[in-house]
Amino acid sequence: MHLETLRLYCDVVRLRSFSRGAALNYVSQSAASQAVQQLEADLGVFLIDRTKRPFLVTQEGRAFHEACGALLDGYENAKARIANVKAQLSGTVRVAAIYSVGLHDLSRHMQRFMALYPQARVQLECLHPQKVVDAVLGDEADVGIMSYPPVNRALTIVPLRDEPMAFVCHPGHRLGRRKAVGLDDLNGERFVAFDHGLTIRKAIDRALRAHNVKIEVVMEFDNIETIKQAITIDAGVSLLPRHTVAKEAGIRTLVVVPLTTPDLVRPIGIIHRRTKRLTPTVLRFIDLLREATAQDSRRDLPASGRALARAAGEDG
Repeated sequence: MHLETLRLYCDVVRLRSFSRGAALNYVSQSAASQAVQQLEADLGVFLIDRTKRPFLVTQEGRAFHEACGALLDGYENAKARIANVKAQLSGTVRVAAIYSVGLHDLSRHMQRFMALYPQARVQLECLHPQKVVDAVLGDEADVGIMSYPPVNRALTIVPLRDEPMAFVCHPGHRLGRRKAVGLDDLNGERFVAFDHGLTIRKAIDRALRAHNVKIEVVMEFDNIETIKQAITIDAGVSLLPRHTVAKEAGIRTLVVVPLTTPDLVRPIGIIHRRTKRLTPTVLRFIDLLREATAQDSRRDLPASGRALARAAGEDG
């Protein structure tokens, strides 16, 4: 049952007229009559006795009218409360994020948040992953957004999404025309890797070892953007979060090929200090990020599998 139908029924009963109730709700008298008949069918009772002129409201109809009135009043009160919260949201949300998330994802979410809540501001700083953790623990940031969020008693982790990894290469590479690439196909390839200390590097190395794949690491970097630049000049291939290479794939400066290993994903999460009391503005920003991520996931093909690791660190 839609609230509009319940409101229509209440107006018909209050005005003792199908025609006037219909006019008040901008529908035809016939549509109003059909809507009430559908309510009666759903409830299994007669709400209105149409054999009388003017019609009479049955005992069940009066009880339903009273219940609908309370429901509609509750809905209007809820809308008023939400509007009040929206009007009160103000202040600054301090966000620390790894570079790949800050550069590729946050801009549109920040703009939408500030459009919805004009009195609020979002201050973003892109940092190395360990510095994201330090900023949150040191109260220099209200929230951090990073991959492989660390298990730490001082932190609360809010899972955000799992990002599928993909094979990335120069357009002229021999595997660039494949519809999918398996880890076994990478044996002996010149590889542009993440730095040894990063968790994503450890996760990729672990996956390659599990498939007995040996690569030749020719370069190591601590961020995705530099790795992409190295692949552009055909220095080697790599495994990167698929959506971070979408722009380059679109203009064909790089080729992105899905992996046949579906569980190779990069987990992204929001962190905040466990003992810190978050303001309503910060809490609403977190909610908006989660809602937007859920909407994006419904638009995309669902990513299957599990994250390779849940420890600290990762790229910028």
